[in-house]
Amino acid sequence: MTRFLIGIGIIALGVFMIVKSDLLLSWFGRISWAEEKLGSEGGTRIFYKILGMALIVLAFLIMSGKIIGILDFVFKRGGL
Repeated sequence: MTRFLIGIGIIALGVFMIVKSDLLLSWFGRISWAEEKLGSEGGTRIFYKILGMALIVLAFLIMSGKIIGILDFVFKRGGL
């Protein structure tokens, strides 16, 4: 039950980051790396949207219980 509540909270944060990327830009300013690598005038907004989508994927992994297997593979077996 707890992992579902955590997952829903992370999904809400991810959706917020996708929908309100302009607000995040006004709060935190431009990220020079993102502007250089992802686009000249919209790189930071794209970065916030990609980060929001990654959070949503992470939330679904947490809610389904798959994150434990992934972390086990990476850290215990010396995976990637």
